[in-house]
Amino acid sequence: MKFLIINGPNLNLLGLREPDIYGKQDYAALCALCRATCAENGIEAELFQSNHEGAIVDAIQQAYGKVDGIVINPAAYTHTSIAILDALKAVGLPAVEVHISDVSQREDFRQISYAGKACIKTYMGLGFEGYRQAILYLKDYLEKK
Repeated sequence: MKFLIINGPNLNLLGLREPDIYGKQDYAALCALCRATCAENGIEAELFQSNHEGAIVDAIQQAYGKVDGIVINPAAYTHTSIAILDALKAVGLPAVEVHISDVSQREDFRQISYAGKACIKTYMGLGFEGYRQAILYLKDYLEKK
């Protein structure tokens, strides 16, 4: 089993960026948690981060036929990118959406998730733990399929 774990803009600045919202752990710690969770569960992990919408779309498209599922935190593109939504729908891979903060409790413009419309589940407000839960949920979903 292989998962693509995608992180969108500014997540590379974890630890520096608004630590009261996103925590003090850095992006390397997030990657380590994702890799460890996957390894402990017999999953091969491919991690990808970009600040560029088109690069994220390309990564989703290139995942077709190569991975079994996607864990995605589109970050700010969550609320703006129909292109990412369309890419997720086009490849038809099961995807789980993750947000470190609870976006439902934040600004009005964060209340819509385009990417989430193509995802089988969303985790938000759990910090890095949301990634672990997303990986485990996706594994379970695929094993039951």
